[in-house]
Amino acid sequence: MRHLPSEELIHRIQDSETDYMLDRMKAIEGRTGNPEGVEIKRFGHALCLYSKTMPWLSFNTVKGLRSEDLDNLDDIIDFYQSRDRKFQFEIVPGLVNQEVLTALADRGFYQSAFHNSMYMNPQELKGVQGNGIVIRTIDKDEFEDYAKVHCRGTGLPDQGIPSVAANNRVLYSRPGWSFYIAYVEDEPAAAGVMYANQSTASLTFAATLPEHRRQGLQQELLRRRIQDAKLAGCDLIASQCAFLSQSHRNMESIGMKLGYVRTTWTER
Repeated sequence: MRHLPSEELIHRIQDSETDYMLDRMKAIEGRTGNPEGVEIKRFGHALCLYSKTMPWLSFNTVKGLRSEDLDNLDDIIDFYQSRDRKFQFEIVPGLVNQEVLTALADRGFYQSAFHNSMYMNPQELKGVQGNGIVIRTIDKDEFEDYAKVHCRGTGLPDQGIPSVAANNRVLYSRPGWSFYIAYVEDEPAAAGVMYANQSTASLTFAATLPEHRRQGLQQELLRRRIQDAKLAGCDLIASQCAFLSQSHRNMESIGMKLGYVRTTWTER
């Protein structure tokens, strides 16, 4: 019989999502001259992330909003509007009440998307790695290879490769970050990233080149990262995926379970 996640577990999963993006944005902000124009600000429990040069919503997001932050909504909205930036609220069920949702709707925001937050104890990992796929962590001088998989696997243009390489290379020496590449015939074919903080590991990113999809690469990258997290002493693995996506199916197949479905709220 499957047990529902406890309130404590929901908080741990939510904190893992906030922690890895905060550390990532701090690292990017710390590049000489802060070339991406990163700003980070807190309003109560809410963490506001902003980048001047990276307009994608994942870099312009409000995380950690709770019911107690109702009085901060206008300040949060002004933070982004004063910078002429479209942004999103990520809402975790159980942490925000109807009053906050009504206030968002009154201010012109609507529920625009759903996203799964998945979890597992690494002791519950299913399957055994052994299908011949070569996976290894990358060195500091290999981020160009990582960035090619990142961009081409997610549909970003090749001109973004130098920026993606630079914004991830700064994470290399920061505690907790590990970057993995899966190889097919000695060529980079898929990538995955992990951030471990205290006893929680977040599987923060994954991508596969189109020509190498449906070869089991992501399942093997999941297993490798979870095994490494277990060896590092983590007792919780967390990750995110789109509902019923291939990533969702891969995570379920190796033993991950649905923690909650968070919603995204964007401005009309």
